[in-house]
Parts: sequence; structure tokens; C-alpha cells
Amino acid sequence: MSHTRTPVVAGWFTEDSTEGGFRLLGTRCSACSSVFFPRQDAFCRNPGCAGGELVETPLSNRGTVWSYTDGRYRPPAPYVSDPDVPWEPYTLVAVELAAERMVVLGQAPPGVGVGDLAVGMTVEVVPGVLDGDAPDGEGTAWTTWHWRPVTTDGAVPDGAA
Repeated sequence: MSHTRTPVVAGWFTEDSTEGGFRLLGTRCSACSSVFFPRQDAFCRNPGCAGGELVETPLSNRGTVWSYTDGRYRPPAPYVSDPDVPWEPYTLVAVELAAERMVVLGQAPPGVGVGDLAVGMTVEVVPGVLDGDAPDGEGTAWTTWHWRPVTTDGAVPDGAA
């Protein structure tokens, strides 16, 4: 029994965590150096730029918590979920990437709640699974990214692994 691992959105993050670690992928304009996430492949969104080639670039793997909240209710349609399965709350984290000076939204890993987070704390991007579509282990594992807290000594706090 195995899942087929499929990114929720292709091209937004690396699949393999060996070369350079797991990273979100954006694009950088060669003319003005603006960085975009989600990636922009058609044109530079900077209104002051005449445009240049957009080159894929890995984003910072760490940032600081800008804001956070929890999702305690099942979203309405068109969100797809099994109404027979109990709703599991999740934590959303808005993270400011230091090098890019942009805020990227993502979920915290399972087991990390709002009580484990604080504005200004350091987090790192790690691979995650959004959902598997079959409880018996067969089917698709929809992969995504999570923002995991990091302590000042670089360790991951208990419960945040």
C-alpha cells in the first residue's frame, strides 16, 4: 500500500529535500530583481519595471511569524471534504521571509497550534501532506509546505516535528 505523492500546486516548491533542502520556489525578474510568490511566469508584476526574463529562484527557508490564526470550522463549498469525517482544526501562519521581504501564508504542521506560536518567532519551511484521499493507504498524498517553529538554538520544539 502506497500513496502517489502529488504537489497541491506543481512548481511552487521542491519535491526532493536532498539538494539544498526543501524550498518554496518563486521567480525573480532579471531586469528589476523583484521576487514573486506565487511564482509569476508571464510578466513582471512590478509596475515600475519594463520587464525582463523571469527566472525560477528558491526562496528563503526561514522567516519570522508575521501573524497566525486557527481554522476551527469546515469551510463551505467549493471546499471539498468528507462530511462523515470529523473536522480537524489547523493553524495558518503568515511568515515574512527576510531576504525577499514578502509574507507567505502556509499551514503549521499537525500538532502545532496557536499556543505554540508568537509574532516574531523564527519558523522554517518543511514538506507536508495536505491530505491523502484514501484511508487504507492507497491513492494520492497531496503534498504542500508547512511552517515549523525553530527555537533560538536551531532545534525544533517538542510536538512540532
